[in-house]
Amino acid sequence: MLDTHARKHVQPVIEKTADFLLRLGLTADAVTKIAFVTGLSSGVFIYLDHPFWAIFALWFSGYLDVVDGTMARKTKPSSWGTLLDISFDRMVEISVILGLAFRFPESMWALLLLSVSIIIAMTVFLTVGALSDKQGMKSFYYQAGLAERTEGFILFTLMIAFSTYLTAITLIFLAMQVITIYQRMAEARKILK
Repeated sequence: MLDTHARKHVQPVIEKTADFLLRLGLTADAVTKIAFVTGLSSGVFIYLDHPFWAIFALWFSGYLDVVDGTMARKTKPSSWGTLLDISFDRMVEISVILGLAFRFPESMWALLLLSVSIIIAMTVFLTVGALSDKQGMKSFYYQAGLAERTEGFILFTLMIAFSTYLTAITLIFLAMQVITIYQRMAEARKILK
């Protein structure tokens, strides 16, 4: 929801960062890879009980993940770059979930359910994107929903910062994912019929 409705407010800063990184000679794919490695480190920091660094790495990775798409659109977007971007995003989320699961095994069952919901939500998202004739700002049709990437980062931040309430926050995240799946399926039915 925030990705869809708030992006226009932060886009000027993203544009400036993209221009700066392009002037440095970096490519969109290079920034995607930097975001990926930074994001993976978040899960390691969680496991090592460094919540500040885990949150910092997560959000810095997320910011670079937004910047790389803008860089691609300013140069030459590629299907390969889109594949890297989407795949690396899921691996960063997996890193955070695994870091939390290994650090707090008593919440592993809730984290497993969250993982399943993310898999289902992304399956619907990617299938609709592949089957739809619609195009958006991205290289595929982007389905909005209650739990988009920014909401996920906010919830991951709460899960890391307030680990005493990890199971409860994870279940809230799960509920938001289920609502998002329903939203996307309802929209898909209209688009693909």
